[in-house]
Order: sequence, then structure tokens, then C-alpha cells
Amino acid sequence: MNRYKSLQQFLNPHFKEDEYQLAAITGDASFRRYFRVNTGDQSYIVMDSDPDKLDNTPYIELNKVFSQHGFKLPKILQADEKQGFFLLSDLGNTHLADLLGDEDRTLHYKHLIKLSAQWAQIPPAQYMKVFDGEFLQFELSIFRDWLVDNFIGEQLSADEQQMWQQACELLVNNALEQPIVTVHRDFHSRNIMRTGQQWAIIDYQDAVQGPVCYDLVSLLRDCYFKLPEQELDYLLHYAYDEFSEQQLLQDTSFAMFKRWFDLTGVQRHLKAAGIFCRLKLRDGKSGYLNNVLPTLTYISNVSKEYPELTALGQWIEQTIIPQTKQRLTKESK
Repeated sequence: MNRYKSLQQFLNPHFKEDEYQLAAITGDASFRRYFRVNTGDQSYIVMDSDPDKLDNTPYIELNKVFSQHGFKLPKILQADEKQGFFLLSDLGNTHLADLLGDEDRTLHYKHLIKLSAQWAQIPPAQYMKVFDGEFLQFELSIFRDWLVDNFIGEQLSADEQQMWQQACELLVNNALEQPIVTVHRDFHSRNIMRTGQQWAIIDYQDAVQGPVCYDLVSLLRDCYFKLPEQELDYLLHYAYDEFSEQQLLQDTSFAMFKRWFDLTGVQRHLKAAGIFCRLKLRDGKSGYLNNVLPTLTYISNVSKEYPELTALGQWIEQTIIPQTKQRLTKESK
């Protein structure tokens, strides 16, 4: 029996005699699939998360943790853990990504910075991994393996190898020297929803204990949306004041906070650019390729502000971006 038929069999007892319609929703960057279930005047979300491909335990257990701390998440109404089927509450269709043209955009971001500070203060819980040096190095290797080696087929010279290793060491140390907090790890415009008058959080199952600036980078240097520099600077100062007030920063100057933020951004964007290429090469998902060049441009621009990242920035700008453009041109034909 295929998974779609199994999914229908999972749903049938919950709706009994009610007729329902099942409509596919655009999936995320994982192996999960989502459907909206409409029955009468009610709607629900059903998630298909194959346990042979994904461990669903963190999704279930961290849902309890974050909900208990007052965050609005999809409610798990029914679950068949063995098959990986979940019936969830429907939070609607409006993501932060849909509100970025609003005149209230800056206000939205200020509310979400406050929410991020509250999220950061959740105590460590089981199934939250620690974002340690080994984890950070692995993330950086995604860029090297999937974008450099596989997507553009670039061979590094001995000097470039040394430059890459030094840059990785700098970025890992920058993350490790920050206060450790609870991190969503993908706190961006497609994972934040507006439902009624509340902000809701989805895709929370990869939460970790990690650097204090990580979620702020996900939010304010979003791979899917570039804030104007003046607005970003205002919001970064606002975040510094909020995080200081919430005692997430101790004796930290704004200059140090901004350095943490910028270098965390370089680490995250290297990983993200690699993942976008992996989604195409391994998973056959080409829809993320449009985000590769803006993400590489973030890295190039930020690197210019830090002498210790000059070599990385020049390599990205002079070698990686031109070759990526060439490969993307081939992909579009």
C-alpha cells in the first residue's frame, strides 16, 4: 500500500462519516509532506513524516516543551508514530514572508525580536542537541561538500585550503564564545506564522542549545528576504537593548554583539548555500537555487567588514560567485 492510501486510512476514523478533501501544501526543505484537510467548515493539517527517513520524537516532545512555555505551535491532535502520520491544528496561510511589504514590517520584527528573546530563555530540554564545535564544523562542511565540490566542481589550491580552514576556525570560535541559549535554528520568515493576533512558530524540531545571536541572524539576515541596511541597523540595536534587558547578554558591548551577529551570519549562510545545492543535487528540489546567489552575496558583503575574513570574502566574490552563476545558467536552460 502506498503512503497516500495509508494516510487516508489514518484519517478515516477521525472523520468517520464526514466527507473530507485532502489538498497538498507546498512542502518544506525536509522529507516531510503536508496536506490541508477540509471537512465542513473545519480545516486541519496532516503531516506525513516517514519514520524511515526522519526521527519524529523531537517533533513530538519539543512540541510539549515549547507549548508549555506559552508559545503557539501547531497542536498535535492525533498521531500514528509508527507510520509517521500527524493530524495537526491549522494555523492558516499567513507567514511573516507574506507580510514583508506591510507598513508595519518594522513593528512585526520588533515583536519577533522580543519573542526570540523569550524563546532563548527556555531551559535546556531532552532532544535539544548542543551546537558544539563538531556540529558547527559539520555544518560548514556542507558548503564545501555540496556547493564547492559537487555543484560547481571547484578544486581548492593549497592556499585556499589553508584559508578555508582558518575561516572555519574563526567562525566556530565566534559561535562558541557567545552565551549559550535555546535556539530555534531556522527562525526565518517562512517558519513564523500570523494566526489571529498571535505569532506562531513552526519547524521547531531541530532546536538546539547554541549561540545567542543565531536566531537573530535567521530572522534579520533571512536567506529569503533582505532587509534594507538602515532598517537592519535599527533592528540590531533594538535587539541588543532587548537581549541586554532580558539578561541574555552580560557585559557585552554593542560592537562585540554586532561581531557575534555578523560572523554567525557568515557561518549560517555558508551552511545554507550548501544546503540549497544539496536540495537540488540529492533531493531533486530545484526551487531553492534562486536563494544561492543572495546568500553568497551576504557572505561576501559581511566579510569586507572584517580583515580576518578578507581572504574568504575575496574567494567567494572572485571564484565561487562567478562559477555558481555559470552553473545556475546551465540549470536554467
